[in-house]
Amino acid sequence: MFPKFPGTGGGDAAVLIEQVRQLAGHLARPTVAARDRHREWDETLFKALTVPGTFGGGMTAVQTSALLAALGEGSQDPGLALAVATHAVLVTVPLRVFGTAAQRERYLPPIAAGEWIGGLSLLGGAVKVRAAADKWLLSGSVDLVALGPKAHHFLVIAEHSTGSRTAFLVDADTPGLRVDETTPAALRTCPWGRVVLEDCQVPASAVLGGVGSAATEVEPLLAVLDWVFVSAAWLGVLRALESDALEAVRTREVFDAPLGHSQSARFTLADLAIQNELVGGLLAQVAASLDEPTARVYEDAAAARLFTTSAVRAVTEAAADLVGPAAPDEGQLVDRAHRDARFFVSSGAEHLRPTIAAALLNLG
Repeated sequence: MFPKFPGTGGGDAAVLIEQVRQLAGHLARPTVAARDRHREWDETLFKALTVPGTFGGGMTAVQTSALLAALGEGSQDPGLALAVATHAVLVTVPLRVFGTAAQRERYLPPIAAGEWIGGLSLLGGAVKVRAAADKWLLSGSVDLVALGPKAHHFLVIAEHSTGSRTAFLVDADTPGLRVDETTPAALRTCPWGRVVLEDCQVPASAVLGGVGSAATEVEPLLAVLDWVFVSAAWLGVLRALESDALEAVRTREVFDAPLGHSQSARFTLADLAIQNELVGGLLAQVAASLDEPTARVYEDAAAARLFTTSAVRAVTEAAADLVGPAAPDEGQLVDRAHRDARFFVSSGAEHLRPTIAAALLNLG
């Protein structure tokens, strides 16, 4: 049975979601172009959007998905939205689900207070693990670690000589662990790193879930969290692009004629809006199946992510056509989103169709 999302709901979620949209618009949107241009990480801004009352825990999967969409829409900052999703969901939810009482007691309070940040590789890597007395030795590296240079701890999956895998929570100051800062072309407002482990000694208490059980515990949950909640952040960006495209159709002129007079532009705008509605419905449906797990939640999440990647590609290209070119140094959303969308579309998409096909054929 797939684990239930560790949220409790309660409170007026709709009010909170709107507050996050407005807060992100007020705090993040005015500076996003400059932060993107200079690859600046604003930790104060990040903490303002992840402290209790926003992503501090206790919300259902449906509410968390809507909250991330509101963050993406309000901030118009895909990098920041990814950073929040990585820390608050991808790293923290497995800790809530599979962590021991001691792990939850140690990590969750400083996480909720905004004092500790969690990092995770969105690409994976090759980390080996072997036993050494009462400790584990990790060796290898993982690339494309979101929040790497700023993280207090990392969620690392390591492989045993038998081929089984174990998940670990590894603190950044653990001897034998090194973080090299990297600068990928996309999502520049999220700090990135490469984590290198050289006979990194971690205690038995660092194991998350069962020894050798990552393939059936942490990894499936991580995949679904990525497919649903990173997609939700992008849904918010797509909604912001839709607003920009609508404004362009209303106000822009092409060849001395209002763009809104073009039937082609109107049809493109309609297609863009439909894509966003379909993505929103799919993600809400899968998020609901995380709150009350179903037998098909894994396959449904894969299908939702695959459709979202297609929509991200289509919407960013359509919005770029409608909004038109801007000065190179303006850093408007349509240009940043078009660049960052390539990363989102390419990250892990090759694994989605086989997953869906295997489910349809009952291959397990």
